[in-house]
Amino acid sequence: MQDREYWLSRLKEWGVLREGHFLLTSGRHSPGFLLFAPAFSLPKAAEELGRAIAERFAGKGIETVVGPAMGGVILAHEVARALGVRSIYAEKDGERMALKRGFSLRPGERVLVVEDAVSTGGSVQKVLRICEEARADIVGVGIIADRTAGKVDLGVPLQALLDLEVPSYPADDCPLCRAGQELTRPKA
Repeated sequence: MQDREYWLSRLKEWGVLREGHFLLTSGRHSPGFLLFAPAFSLPKAAEELGRAIAERFAGKGIETVVGPAMGGVILAHEVARALGVRSIYAEKDGERMALKRGFSLRPGERVLVVEDAVSTGGSVQKVLRICEEARADIVGVGIIADRTAGKVDLGVPLQALLDLEVPSYPADDCPLCRAGQELTRPKA
C-alpha cells in the first residue's frame, strides 16, 4: 500500500488539490478544495485510485460497489473493475439519493460504498441509507481523501487512501470571509 506522501504527491500532480477560499457542497467554507475530475479524466489515474481502494477491501466478498453521482460514478466503476464485481451509482432525488436507471440491491447483497472525498459524510450517508433500506450487507466505505482526518463516523468500517486535516467553517463564522478573501464556488 502506498503511503500518505505518495497520495499527496499524486493528487497534486493530477491537479486535484487546490488552495484558496472555497464554498463546499455542504455549504461550509474551506481554504482547501479537492477536485477529482482532473484525475478521473486520466484513465490510468482513475484505474490506480480504484485499484488502491479495492486492495483495502479484497477478500471481503463484495458483490457490488455503489457510489454517489457524480463524484463516485467513475470511482465505483474502477473499484468494481479491480474487484471483478458489479458497479452502480445513486443519484439525487430531491433531498435524498436513489437508485435509478434500473439499478437495485437485494437483501443480503454485500456492498461497498465509495466516494472521492468526505467532508461531512452527507453524500455517503445518503447512499448508506439506500443500502440499509434495501437490507444490503454494507461491508464498508472506501474513499480517496478523508478531509476530517479520521473524525467522521459513518457507522461502518471506513478506509481512506489519504487522511487530510482540511478545516472547514460555517459560512457565518468563516475567518477567510472576515479576512476579506474572495469566495470561490468551484465548478465541479
